[in-house]
Amino acid sequence: MPSVFGHVLASTSLGYAFFPHRVQRRALLLAGLCAVAPDADVLAFTFGIPYESIWGHRGWTHSLAFAAVLGPAVAWLFYHRKRYWPRMALYFALAAASHPLLDMLTTGGLGCALWWPFSEERLFFPVRVIRVSPLEMGDFLSKWGIKVLLSEAFWIGLPGAVLMAVRLFWAGAKE
Repeated sequence: MPSVFGHVLASTSLGYAFFPHRVQRRALLLAGLCAVAPDADVLAFTFGIPYESIWGHRGWTHSLAFAAVLGPAVAWLFYHRKRYWPRMALYFALAAASHPLLDMLTTGGLGCALWWPFSEERLFFPVRVIRVSPLEMGDFLSKWGIKVLLSEAFWIGLPGAVLMAVRLFWAGAKE
């Protein structure tokens, strides 16, 4: 899986690229939480649920269905009195959906149950270029951790920067 940094970087890029008028600290924080929320499934290990179970890591919480429910739920909790809450729901759902899509690009794991509840098949993209992240914060200071961060800077940060640059160019061209 990409690191927390990579997932938050993706949600931030999505916000600035597609929802620039709604990007505020609270929105970025909530989108970041939506982007890392699918990894709450690691708690299943505590209960003896194996990785390969649909209730285990990269199972149901790594599905588009999970993202489609989480995004609107978070938006409703924090923005239901605002007329633009549906846009926030879309932003948060996209942030949550970015998680399994990034995980499907990693070099390790069992794949993601992207289409749950319709299928329990674990999927990867044909190209897997993002290095699997360490789980311990101290490991980010190792050679492995540095390689992961560089991989994420290239495969997540660079496309995110391009996406935001295209948005700025597009906005400037409209004026």
